Amino acid sequence: MITVVGTLKGGTGKSTLSFNLAIWLASNGFDVETFDLDLQQTLVDVMEIREEDGFEPLVPVHTDVSLLENKPGVQTIVDVGTAKMNDLRQAIRKADRIIMPVPPSQADVWSTQRFLDIVKEESEKAGRKQPQVFAFVNKSDTNPAIRETRETQEALKMLDDVRVVVARLGLRTGFRRSFSEGLAVFELEPRSKAAIEMNALAMVLFSSLFIE
Repeated sequence: MITVVGTLKGGTGKSTLSFNLAIWLASNGFDVETFDLDLQQTLVDVMEIREEDGFEPLVPVHTDVSLLENKPGVQTIVDVGTAKMNDLRQAIRKADRIIMPVPPSQADVWSTQRFLDIVKEESEKAGRKQPQVFAFVNKSDTNPAIRETRETQEALKMLDDVRVVVARLGLRTGFRRSFSEGLAVFELEPRSKAAIEMNALAMVLFSSLFIE
């Protein structure tokens, strides 16, 4: 199954999410590969750190979109940005699912709407059914009194053909710290709030894999 992690805006946390999901799947015994189709190649960098430091499980990372194909029994996570728009469009045409991390701001909601237009356009070009699209609030405010997180989630619910995931990832230092160490957040600090949030989100997104 090919899962594309994508949005139009930078800074939404795509690479951090892609890395953590890939390691989470591999740690749960699944065959996983990743694609880094962003010019910054952040996913490539963090996987190299992981390999150099001898952390396991290791997950292969590719950078050539022409190698992207649906392989039986393999979970493929694709990190893609708009700097390589052609790669983004190709990845969408091949995707089984798309996950959109959306920070709590109106600008990100507007960007999400435009990204969905591209998903629809590329699906029609490919002559195939639109992939299932998931959206969740990423980098959410940890103070429940701040209304932007709640407003963003409500705005996402108004979008057509999007499954809004209730699970959120907060704006926590644990994500930055673990990423720089080449570790998933649940590896560095298994009992941290960040780890709990990531585990909950991953289980929602990939729960079907555990149903025989």
